[in-house]
Amino acid sequence: MEINKEVQSTVHHLIERCKDGAKGYKTASEDVEDQDLKDLFRKYAVQRDSMITELQDQLHQMGHTDDESSSIEGTIHRAWIDLKSALSSKDRVRVLEECERGEDYAVKAYEEALDKNLPAQLKQIIEQQYRDVKHAHDHIRTLRDAAKE
Repeated sequence: MEINKEVQSTVHHLIERCKDGAKGYKTASEDVEDQDLKDLFRKYAVQRDSMITELQDQLHQMGHTDDESSSIEGTIHRAWIDLKSALSSKDRVRVLEECERGEDYAVKAYEEALDKNLPAQLKQIIEQQYRDVKHAHDHIRTLRDAAKE
């Protein structure tokens, strides 16, 4: 099946956001001391890895491959989360704020993708992944708000 450049670019962008999320959550799980957050961040890192595989499989079925790098924006995000964790004595609220900020980028990327003209099967996958990303975002925000109280 032939894929147009816009669809290919959209899928690549989502893969980048998922790679950034997986790496960000892995970093956060290593830096945070609270066991509940360690477990949650590990779960979200695994979830993003699964989403990457699913999107890469769709690209492969369309005759394309994904490069293995993550975005520069994501690298900056991960560096910031490392610094924030170190400077804030692993402060729960600040770690959650940074994770939520990362999720904001992911949610926006999925919303933009859903506005595109995508093949039906790909659109279904992206819709499901969007729901998962949105749920993670909202869960992180709820935890952040609770930690502020």
